[in-house]
Amino acid sequence: MITAPLTDRFGRAIEYLRLSVTDRCDLRCAYCIPNGFKDFEEPEHWLTFDEIERLLGVFAALGMKRLRLTGGEPLLRRNVSELVQRIAALPGIEDVSLSTNATQLARMAVELKAAGVTRLNVSLDSLDADTVARINGRPVLNEILAGLEAASAAGFAPIKLNMVVMRDNADEVDAMVDFCLERGYVLRLIELMPMGDTARKMGYVDLQPIKHQLQARFSLVDAMLPGGGPARYLGTTDGRFTVGFITPLSQHFCATCNRVRLTVDGQMNLCLGQEERMDFRTLLRGGASDDELAAAVRRAIDLKPERHDFHEQPNKLIRFMNTTGG
Repeated sequence: MITAPLTDRFGRAIEYLRLSVTDRCDLRCAYCIPNGFKDFEEPEHWLTFDEIERLLGVFAALGMKRLRLTGGEPLLRRNVSELVQRIAALPGIEDVSLSTNATQLARMAVELKAAGVTRLNVSLDSLDADTVARINGRPVLNEILAGLEAASAAGFAPIKLNMVVMRDNADEVDAMVDFCLERGYVLRLIELMPMGDTARKMGYVDLQPIKHQLQARFSLVDAMLPGGGPARYLGTTDGRFTVGFITPLSQHFCATCNRVRLTVDGQMNLCLGQEERMDFRTLLRGGASDDELAAAVRRAIDLKPERHDFHEQPNKLIRFMNTTGG
């Protein structure tokens, strides 16, 4: 098999894969799944665990080191801990992380840790029960908080909280900062991306003023955390508090993008803001050899665009994050 590392046309080393293991979710966050959305893929279209393990083995041989399981809600995939165990055992895979809404985490934290999940990102956009119910489509704040406690008890550290900042919750950033500071969580503030009419209507908030306010309040300095994602981190000098900023619009990170996404039905998306993709399910089920899969991976990476066009063409894409891979 070809073993030279993956590098795209712009010199970026591609070593991070976000793998969607399901497009189903038990919430209805409007920036991810529009109200009334019912067009979920049927399970026969999903990649099987055997197909995922084989394909990721090819990716790993080409230099893919980091893997994040996403969805939908990945903890809704039956026997997902078994899949984690199989992935973590692949030669070349150094880091297996997971993004979750935490509604299932209280009952699964221990088994996920044992299976090989190294890090957790938990979505939490508010600490107000009514706001959570409005954004997420269900009153689940207590379930999420119970999941966070279980994850801490299971030994996950640091736990990162992902807060998408929008018109509905922009005034709650300080409360979330205090919550994370008290419990030792890492806060990650995320700009809302214009991935469809529903998300665009929720109200984009530029994170740069919030970043400057937090820098002044805590005398924050540059910080580093494990992980291959796009967040830029700042922290207190005593290490008690760290905050990350994911800013695809106000300060985009395309020049250092090191990741691609694989959907639950085997489609590789090369950029959230562009249409380029590669179909791996057809190759897997059509009898492609490992060398042919490796060649297809390289062809896909050659399609990766230089950057998104969210500023220039905010209405260009209508894409649902639950079917894209978080």
